[in-house]
Amino acid sequence: MATTHGHADAHADGQADGPAQGRPEPAPEPREFGNLIDGKILPAAGGARLDSVAPSTGLVWARIPRSGAADAEAAVAAARRAYPAWSALPPVRRAMYLRDVARIVAENSVELAEIEARDNGRIIRDVRGGDLPGVAYMWSAFAGECDAAVRGMSTQIGPTTVGLTRREPYGVVLGIIPWNAPLPTLTAKAAAALAAGNTVIVKPAEQASASSLRFAELVAEALPPGVLNIVAGLGEEVGDPLVRHQGVDRISLTGSTATGRVITRASADHLKPLALELGGKSPNIVFADADLEAAAVGVTTTAVYTGNAGQVCYAGTRILVQESVIDPFLEKMRAAVDTVVLGDALDPATTMGPIVSAEQYARVTGYLDLALAEGAAPVFGGRHGAALFEDGSPLAGGYFVEPTLFRTEDNSLRICREEIFGPVAVVIPFADEADAVRIANDTTYGLAAGVWTQDLARAHRMTAALHAGFIWVNTYRRLGGGLPFAGMGDSGYGHDSVLENTREKAVMIELL
Repeated sequence: MATTHGHADAHADGQADGPAQGRPEPAPEPREFGNLIDGKILPAAGGARLDSVAPSTGLVWARIPRSGAADAEAAVAAARRAYPAWSALPPVRRAMYLRDVARIVAENSVELAEIEARDNGRIIRDVRGGDLPGVAYMWSAFAGECDAAVRGMSTQIGPTTVGLTRREPYGVVLGIIPWNAPLPTLTAKAAAALAAGNTVIVKPAEQASASSLRFAELVAEALPPGVLNIVAGLGEEVGDPLVRHQGVDRISLTGSTATGRVITRASADHLKPLALELGGKSPNIVFADADLEAAAVGVTTTAVYTGNAGQVCYAGTRILVQESVIDPFLEKMRAAVDTVVLGDALDPATTMGPIVSAEQYARVTGYLDLALAEGAAPVFGGRHGAALFEDGSPLAGGYFVEPTLFRTEDNSLRICREEIFGPVAVVIPFADEADAVRIANDTTYGLAAGVWTQDLARAHRMTAALHAGFIWVNTYRRLGGGLPFAGMGDSGYGHDSVLENTREKAVMIELL
């Protein structure tokens, strides 16, 4: 089974501070972060704060603003004041600002990576090696797309009649981001909206706001005041006033399906356009003719267990395996999971970190009990919390769940239908291609899917038949290349791009 290790005070370089002369060092004072509103770093208007807990240890390490309606009002007012000048800038000038942000991210990537890993438990090797370079790249890439926001089309309607389209920004765009990948999702929303000429307000998840707020400090002087505002706090206290505010013109959410429904209802009075990238219960389908060694890694460590401990919207947590190879394939899955190293998110040797919060930890461990009660057969894993570490380990108070797999033939079980958002997967056998499609599509979600086969014709048939917005074949979790990422059903609709952040206007001209 997965190994465990790590120290709570390990640095990003893997070195740990020892106690001076055998005496434990006092815990440092929690780091303070503020909101970015109108170009200034500010506390919440009422002065209230929220504790930010490091999930590797369960200890408070930072404090963030507990913002409210007054902060929401100030952020919207700042964004609206900044909008006319920002939207009037030529695309090349907006691109210069975005490239400046990319440079700042690149120059401060080590610090930002450490904050992100400490705050939400995403392992440092992934944040530093993938997320932060990707964030810097996205700011530069969207800079290169600023002119896409002004591209229209023309058509000759008649001998003296021309039809035109114009693209215009919406105005103020609200981005609501999750706790599992704050800086990448902040960038996807903010950079795309800014490139299109909108001004932006970002509401980070209260469980992991620190990296977004440090990013705000770093870029505060790089952008004109009010162009980007970042406001932290509880959803019901500051998120709801922002969603309902008449001064917000578009909303982009990455979050749970339940949150998507709440925001849809709350925004309905003003008929705001929405982009909703929501949850999933993605099937990862292995046929008997697949490269089983590669597939075993692809459906376990790549799709579910490493990196973010299964806390990924498109995690392939329903593993469908052709019944003729399921027993040998389970052995290969066990071997793949044996390579997982569970530990402190800040330790470079760690390949799987903790669950983000005590609340989410309770949710995930509750599903372990539910799976057994429903009659699912345990294949491996199931241990969690202090049971994973030696007595006295500083990680014993962290929110850890080891890689866990259950087996069932009943896709109606709750563990097969509900998004767990943790390192818990279920394997289901199937007979043939039609059976695989039936089981895979037997879900209310439609975010992603994986197919493992060496039959090219089958791969094409499967990608056509699966109800999912993003499908991988013989790989999983690879993103990029400018491809849209959007779901269907309970997984939402719309995505973050420059064109999605503009509205189209039709013009008919008679040449007199």
